Amino acid sequence: MGLARQLGLGLAVMAAMAGTVGPAAAQFDAGLPVGTKLPIVSIRDLDGQPFDLATVVGKKPVVFEFWASWCSVCKALMPQLEKVKAEYGDRVAIIGVNIAVNESKERVRRYLAVHKPPFRTLYDDQGVSARAYEVPTTGFIMVVDAAGVVRYTGSGEDQDIGAAVAKVAAK
Repeated sequence: MGLARQLGLGLAVMAAMAGTVGPAAAQFDAGLPVGTKLPIVSIRDLDGQPFDLATVVGKKPVVFEFWASWCSVCKALMPQLEKVKAEYGDRVAIIGVNIAVNESKERVRRYLAVHKPPFRTLYDDQGVSARAYEVPTTGFIMVVDAAGVVRYTGSGEDQDIGAAVAKVAAK
């Protein structure tokens, strides 16, 4: 079994388990450690074009959500991401990385057309970001400051994304 498939299956199992045990604590010891300089990777968009994260990371704060259309935690987090977008506009980049587990590009496009999330969507069917950022599950949020340093990681529905962003974004 290939690494991308193993990673995808592992993420799917963890996401399913997370949904059965209730919300996880927001800040937790998973993903890249807080204080880590974010490694820069390139992730493809839905058209297969590479998107170099260096175009935003290190230039302004960035909020990442690692999501899937079937993820109930991801849906629950959407109002918080919309609020961040409304409050900070273009001063904060919001990147939604679809981890492509049990997702086709067409399914993701349909989801985006209906729900219109407030983030730029990347489609990580190769698991590039999941490996580089040690993503433990869907609904995983990572907030990076303008210097490109991880300042928050969290999972679960009870995260306070706005508070994490307020600490890295000047009003």
